[in-house]
Amino acid sequence: MRPEIVVDLAAIRRNVTTLKRLVAPAALMTVVKADGYGHGIVESARAARQGGADWIGVATVPEALVLREAGDEGPLLCWLTLPADAEDGSLSRAVEHGVDITAYTPERLDQIVAAGDCPRVQLKVDTGLARGGAALADWPALVARAAEHEQAGRARITGVWSHFACSDEPDHPANDEQQARFEQALARAEEAGLRPEVTHLANSAAAILRPSSRLDLVRVGLASYGLDPAPDVPHGTHLRPAMTVRAPLALSKAVARGEGVSYGHTWVADRDTTVGLVPAGYGDGVPRHGSNALEVAVDGVRRPVRGRVCMDQVVVDLGGDLPGAGAEVALFGPGDHGEPTAQEWAVACGTISYEIVTRIGGRLERRYEGNDE
Repeated sequence: MRPEIVVDLAAIRRNVTTLKRLVAPAALMTVVKADGYGHGIVESARAARQGGADWIGVATVPEALVLREAGDEGPLLCWLTLPADAEDGSLSRAVEHGVDITAYTPERLDQIVAAGDCPRVQLKVDTGLARGGAALADWPALVARAAEHEQAGRARITGVWSHFACSDEPDHPANDEQQARFEQALARAEEAGLRPEVTHLANSAAAILRPSSRLDLVRVGLASYGLDPAPDVPHGTHLRPAMTVRAPLALSKAVARGEGVSYGHTWVADRDTTVGLVPAGYGDGVPRHGSNALEVAVDGVRRPVRGRVCMDQVVVDLGGDLPGAGAEVALFGPGDHGEPTAQEWAVACGTISYEIVTRIGGRLERRYEGNDE
């Protein structure tokens, strides 16, 4: 055994099926950006389609092309285009492959239209995240230009969408404000003569917690992989984490009371104990800010990380036990066998589970289970 990431594709399929039933009659998009949130873009997209995903979503044009080249032929949306996409021909290839491409400005819309024959275009409006999308003041100009292109047969406007900023906090006033602004933006698009195939606003948390925002389509990223997008809000949707990270123990040895462990001696043994060496570190995505905070499971027993996380390894307190080299260490997983979850690692590091699963990798091998469909 070598350090590895094990991805349960059956869990992804089941999660997507569960979410699709929850949001019906809205359609469901599984988002596989950032290499499928660390789970593998092609494999995750295939499992999501098998689980019933109507759409797949990616951030970038190159990500969309990876999926098309791997054989995905279903509805596919990307939303983060760059000038380089037009310069190197990627945008033209995406248009040729029927990828829905998002426009934020009239200028970018014109660039997409120039990239190929009647591209499929979606328009994004910024309703309060202040990230991608047309500002409300600029929205009328964008929908007017889009209507011109569509009426002239130069483009097909397939969708209008936006993105919540605070959907994991269901009582946050921004949620109502954003949904109201989105409805106003839809009305302006209709006045301009646009009749998109889909309108969508809800991300994972909103899809679960805010039924009124489901509209025609929901975009589900994190939840497709079995991680809770709103871990502090009870909701009863049962999802299974698809990722387990494992490594063999490299070494165990005794450490005397008073000895310091790892760089800077930020942990000093307060008793005679034993420690184990786990061959994965921040070079593999184990957060350095998890030093003296993370836990792992060694042969099913929780063990705390002691001292600083190093580039290639971490040290864990074995409490006097001396398991042999090769003993299984579960860094995180679904929690079935006492191992921490990605959410627990996120809490320990003061971050979110999104970051934990997307950062893990480096030299870790990725292996797939449940690939029987």
